[in-house]
Amino acid sequence: MKKLSLILFNWRMIVLILFLIFSYIIINPQFDSSGVVIKSIDQNSVASDAGFQNPTLSTPQTQLEKIISINAKKINNLEDYSNEISSITNNQSIRIVTSKNKEYIFQKTSDDLGLNVEKAFSSNIKKGLELQGGTRVILKPAEKITEQQRDDVIAVMQNRLNTFGVLDIKIKKADDLLGNKFISVEVAGATKQEVKDLIASQGKFEAKIGNLTVFEGGKKDIPFVCRNDGTCSGVTECSQQSTGDYACKFQFAITLSPEAAKKHAEITSKLDIIPGTAGSSYLSQPLDLYLDDVQVDSLQISSDLKGSEVTQISIQGPGVGLDEQEALQTAIKNMNKLQTVLITGSLPSKLDVVKFDTISPSLGSSFVKNAILAGLAAMLAVGIVIFLRYRSFKIAIPMIFTMLSELFIVLGFATLIKFNLDLAAIAGIIASIGTGVNDQIVIADEVLAKGKEFEFRTKQKIKRAFFIIFAAFSAIVVAMIPLFFAGTGLLTGFALTTIAGITIGVLITRPAYGMFLEKTMD
Repeated sequence: MKKLSLILFNWRMIVLILFLIFSYIIINPQFDSSGVVIKSIDQNSVASDAGFQNPTLSTPQTQLEKIISINAKKINNLEDYSNEISSITNNQSIRIVTSKNKEYIFQKTSDDLGLNVEKAFSSNIKKGLELQGGTRVILKPAEKITEQQRDDVIAVMQNRLNTFGVLDIKIKKADDLLGNKFISVEVAGATKQEVKDLIASQGKFEAKIGNLTVFEGGKKDIPFVCRNDGTCSGVTECSQQSTGDYACKFQFAITLSPEAAKKHAEITSKLDIIPGTAGSSYLSQPLDLYLDDVQVDSLQISSDLKGSEVTQISIQGPGVGLDEQEALQTAIKNMNKLQTVLITGSLPSKLDVVKFDTISPSLGSSFVKNAILAGLAAMLAVGIVIFLRYRSFKIAIPMIFTMLSELFIVLGFATLIKFNLDLAAIAGIIASIGTGVNDQIVIADEVLAKGKEFEFRTKQKIKRAFFIIFAAFSAIVVAMIPLFFAGTGLLTGFALTTIAGITIGVLITRPAYGMFLEKTMD
C-alpha cells in the first residue's frame, strides 16, 4: 500500500491522470448516440422562419441541438426523421421538441424545411475524409497568385459552397516543398460532379447585348437573387421534344444595381425595334447569358425596355432529360448553380484540378472499424511479446496502460484543435505509439540491467534512458517537419499526430512509466 500511495501521489502520475481527465472531457464520449442532430439551417427557409438557429463553428459535435420528437413521436434515427417529415403534408402543423428544451411549432409550407440533420455523434472526435466519406479536391491556380489572392479565392469558394447548400466543408491552404500554392477542399455529402462544377469552374457570369457586357455575377451588379421562393423562382414548364427527350425551363428574378441598370439603359437605347408575333415587338439584339464564356441562354428584350433603367430582370434557362422527372431535376440543378454563381460572383483566379478523390460513407465506416481492430490487435500483440520478453506483469501491464493513455491523450489533443483524423493521422498515431513502446523497452532494459551496470541506482539508469529517448525525440521531430509541406498537405496529419504523440509520450506518459518502474524495482 505504501508503494501504491507513492506511485499515485507522485507528481508525474498526477500530471498523467489530469491529462487523461482533460482528454475525456474534451472528447466527451457518448454511450447513447441515438437520435439526429441539427447540423445547419438554410437561410430564408421554413426552419429559419420558425426560429431555428445555426450552431456556431465552436459548438462541439456532442452539443449540437438534438431533435427529440416530431408531433409527439420520438426520433431515434435518420429513418424515423425522414418518415415523420414525409408523412406530414403541406399546410399541416409541425411540432418539434429538441434537447435544448425548445419547442418549435410551425406550418409546413414546403417539402424542404431547410433543416440539415445528421446522425447523433458518439464523441467530439472529428473524422477526416477517409473515415466519413466524401470528396477531396486539390486545386492549383492556373497562374501565379499572391497570398492575398489565394485568401480571396478561398473566401468566394466558401461562400459559394455555403450558398449552394453543401455541408461539412473544409477548405484550407496547402503548399509543397517547391513553394507551389494549392487549395485543398474536402466536402462530405456531395457528388463528384457537383463539387467539380462548383469548385473547378471559375463561375464567371456575364450578361451581354452584342459584345457589350450589361452586368456580371456578384453583389456589385446583382444585390438580390430570388432563391427558394416559389413566387419568383422555380421551374415554369416541361414538355416533350420532337427528339423524344423532355425539356424543362426554369426562371427566377434578380435585381440589378443602379449602375447596372444605367448601363442597360445606355446599351438598349441604341438598338432598333423589330416587330414580333401577335402584335408584340422586341429589340434588335437579345440579352445573351454566358457562364465561363459559354452561352447558356439568350433572352429576347421587350421593346418597352428600350433605354429604360430597369432593375428587375427575369433569368431563364433549360434542363434536359430522358424523361420528365430527369429533365425537372436537371433544370433545378442548373438553376441552383446559376443562382449560386450570381450571388457569389466568379473566383478571382481560374483553378486547375490536380487531384480528385471520392470515398463512399460505407467505405469510410469500414476504415474506422478496421483501424480500431488493427490498433487493438497491435496492442495485444505488443503486450504478449513484452510479457514473454520480461516475464513480468509489473512491466507488461504498465506498458500497455501507457500506450492506451498516450492514444487517448493524442485523440484529446486532436479534438481540442479540431483536427480531422484521416488515415495519415491514424498512421502517425500508430508510429508515435510504436516509438513509445521502443522508449519504454529502453527504460525497462536500463532498469533491469545486470553486471557492470548493477552499481547504478534505478534513478540514474532511468536518467540515462531518457537521454537516449530525448535524442531520438529530437531526430523524429526534425524528420517530420518537411512532411507538413510534402504532398500538397496530404501528409500533414501524419506529421502532426506523430509529433504530438511523441511529445506527449516524452513529457507525460513515459516519465510516469519510468517513475512506476523506479518505485517498484528499486
